[in-house]
Amino acid sequence: MISIVVPLLNEQDSLLELVQRIESAVAGDQLGDFEVIFVDDGSQDSSWSVIERLCREKPFVQGIRFRRNFGKAAALVAGFSATQGEYIVTMDADLQDDPNELKALMLKLRSGFDVVSGWKQTRYDPWHKRWPSLVFNGILRRFTHLNLHDFNCGLKAYRSEVLAEINLYGEMHRFIPVLAAARGFRVTEIAVQHHPRIHGVSKYGVSRILKGFLDLFTVVFLTRFRFRPQHLIGGIGAAACLVGGLIIMGLIAAWVVTRLFTGMEPIHLHERAIFYLAMVLFLVGLQMIGVGLLAELVVANSGSRDVPYSIAEHANKHAANPILPTDRIERAGASS
Repeated sequence: MISIVVPLLNEQDSLLELVQRIESAVAGDQLGDFEVIFVDDGSQDSSWSVIERLCREKPFVQGIRFRRNFGKAAALVAGFSATQGEYIVTMDADLQDDPNELKALMLKLRSGFDVVSGWKQTRYDPWHKRWPSLVFNGILRRFTHLNLHDFNCGLKAYRSEVLAEINLYGEMHRFIPVLAAARGFRVTEIAVQHHPRIHGVSKYGVSRILKGFLDLFTVVFLTRFRFRPQHLIGGIGAAACLVGGLIIMGLIAAWVVTRLFTGMEPIHLHERAIFYLAMVLFLVGLQMIGVGLLAELVVANSGSRDVPYSIAEHANKHAANPILPTDRIERAGASS
């Protein structure tokens, strides 16, 4: 089964047409059983009424409604927790993602990949969305070493076991391919068709750019140093201690040479500004090493179900996937 998860916010005018396009694409390409899970992230329009209608008319449609807006990552987690399929596809509800790309996504997954990310090679968005996205994607490629052109594309496909191992929160949904690659899953991308928005308004704002860059630091830390924080924090601290210590030793050596071999009255260390800089570097470095040790203690004693490895196969043993966390949600489906 293919599970299609669609998070949305105020997209009442797009939902009926989106379901028709999905149904047509799946039937036309003979992709087999499928389900569509709409997650209404606190819409203020009639989106939920449209979803309830679709649930009554289409047995493959399920709806989840949040009490208020919790963000796209929370909507995706709720949708993932309700899926039954072996393959999970995410797409936006604004009709800019093309359901006809489902076949290409499935073929790529079935060829051996675990995550397939869409690449909007020709993008129909205003410049203030395209240019920041280009910069963001370039920086993300540089720091994560994952060669994807479009991390922000909402059209992605996953094997279910990938999402069972990734903990989403905040705005981390755009980094799922990065988090998956860090755990050893095979990640790739394909070029997908992108369409201009014809209904509703974009939820993209300037604040999202800042949040994206801040989340980038979080992702780099989580993927490289989550289970060895001392390597980063203590490493920076050790470097600061080394620089501060070398400066202090250099100043002391200069004082001794001046005093013993030149006969001149040397400048006292406390009269040099660089001496105080060196002391600050040394003390801050020691503090960072201490913070790194505390972080190591937290990691060592945490009861988190997340582990620093990902098992590909078991021989002669069945391993059940962990259950994704869920929040209190309202559903519309079979009972409707």
